[in-house]
Amino acid sequence: MADTHQQSDLVFDVVVIGAGAMGLSAAYRAAKAGASTLTLESGSVPGGMAAHFDFEGVSLERFYHFMCLTDHDTLELLDELGLADSVVWKHTRMGYFTRNKLYPWGNPVALLMYPHLNLVEKFRYGLMAFWCTKRKAWGASENMTAPDWFRAWLGNSCYEKMWQRLLHQKFFQYTDVVSATWLATRIQRIGRSRSSLMKEKLGHIAGGTQTLVDALVRGIEAHAGQITCGSRVLSVTTGEAGLKKIETADGRTVFAREVISTVPTPIVSKMIPELSKDERSKLDSIENIGVVCLVYKLKKPVSGNFWVNIMDEQQAIPGLIEFSALRDFGDDHIVYAPYYMPTDNERWGWSDEALLDEAFRTIQAVNPDIAESDLIARQASRLAYSQPICTPNFSDRLPPVETSVPGVQVADTCYYYPEDRGISESVGLGKRMAQTALSRLSEITMQSSEQTRNG
Repeated sequence: MADTHQQSDLVFDVVVIGAGAMGLSAAYRAAKAGASTLTLESGSVPGGMAAHFDFEGVSLERFYHFMCLTDHDTLELLDELGLADSVVWKHTRMGYFTRNKLYPWGNPVALLMYPHLNLVEKFRYGLMAFWCTKRKAWGASENMTAPDWFRAWLGNSCYEKMWQRLLHQKFFQYTDVVSATWLATRIQRIGRSRSSLMKEKLGHIAGGTQTLVDALVRGIEAHAGQITCGSRVLSVTTGEAGLKKIETADGRTVFAREVISTVPTPIVSKMIPELSKDERSKLDSIENIGVVCLVYKLKKPVSGNFWVNIMDEQQAIPGLIEFSALRDFGDDHIVYAPYYMPTDNERWGWSDEALLDEAFRTIQAVNPDIAESDLIARQASRLAYSQPICTPNFSDRLPPVETSVPGVQVADTCYYYPEDRGISESVGLGKRMAQTALSRLSEITMQSSEQTRNG
């Protein structure tokens, strides 16, 4: 298609690439402010990792999500959308499965009663957890890897007993380069989501994350914004008059004054060839691991814990998330089993059925009372770019969100660092990117008005 951007229906103030939580948040803010907005999504439905699927009559997210008390951006957005009352908070529990036995975890009493640490190790572990919840800046830990940081706090023996296998079963060959700050921030987020020293408090949106996705889509469309699914962006280049030319795999060509990309960084440098050599190099250097996220519907609960860390040598997965301990599904019990791994790992090549079989055996190891007859349904979802490998001083490896190409912003889950991936971080960053785009659009409008008056 030729550059026919004289046709006003092909020119948008803002084009957002990717309709996950970040992209929808950006598009909502832009459309609400009065900017003509188009969101292009390669998948069949909006929502990205927050989208639901029909799980044998249950509307369920493919990739589990939960809320913490510190998720201020999500809470603010829900309030704005009229969904403040949709947040359901619940006291949850954590477990620790090791040496073929399940132990309570996540509070001082559980730590004191845990049999596989001595008193010195218990004291050091508790001190580390307390320090994480109170820390406002990470200081020297920003230069450290997670294994070295754990060894400094806990000693080598405690690290090997409590964390080494957990890290390895997620990061494999990247275990020794994972950022200490990134991991400590994860501990901090959960540690601060408590109603008391003894009680963990987590939340979910009534109806699941699809409730938020649907509300954002309605909000975008109510302000004349457009969302097009099944439209993968091939390229973003500079066209006439500085407009960005966006071409898609389904044959679309549209133009934008501002572009906001929220797709995974590994594909950005090919999609935006005008990025500088330094930007392309930095984006291309970011490595990711994938996830095969398994979910089971069972007739009975596994443990009653929301989260079970698995430190057992005979089990391949690092944990189980018993989602029905957080969200009520009636008589059904929903359990996620995530296989995080690099995509060059042998297990990534396994069939979904093989992984589903193996993880179900882990569920049975945690609760031997669960039989094959207790399994109602199961499902596997894959994502190649699930978790960026955040190394020490990771922020220094990231190019700015505002790229060298005028009017083009780029970000994905990497840019939450040191925070981990989460909906709150997504909607917060999406909002800020939209504000940047709107600010530039406002400047252009003011300059144009000034020129008209002076002309």
